[in-house]
Amino acid sequence: MFRLETEVDKARRDLLRRRLRDTNTAASPVLRALRGTPDERESPLHVWASDPSGNLAGGLVGHTWTTWLHVTYLWVDAPHRGKGLGTRLLTTAEHLASTERACTASRLETWDFQAPAFYRKQGYEVVCEIPDYPPGITEYTLTKRLG
Repeated sequence: MFRLETEVDKARRDLLRRRLRDTNTAASPVLRALRGTPDERESPLHVWASDPSGNLAGGLVGHTWTTWLHVTYLWVDAPHRGKGLGTRLLTTAEHLASTERACTASRLETWDFQAPAFYRKQGYEVVCEIPDYPPGITEYTLTKRLG
């Protein structure tokens, strides 16, 4: 008989993540061939921009894994939008990922009211569209070849 629990538990979440990665690595010849442990293959990649007063003007939070950059968040403060800062943040992350971490591709998710047109302009292509996620909104997954 199994006991099911629903509380948030960071230690269990991390244990589950490690075990899933170990299972996936064991099952995939491609993942087994990669150098380093699964945790060593994933590295945070952040790019920050401050205005002349030292306030946060924008930033990009992501990570690299195997040969991919995954952009998790890209945000530019309203007074700085439309001035190329988002492009600079993204191209800096792409450059670091490709030149310092041997990444060959990038991926990200965005909603229809956020920035799909911006990412397309940067060379990203929509590879997945999920309507009504959340209700009334469409989520897009986009990818781009780097280098």
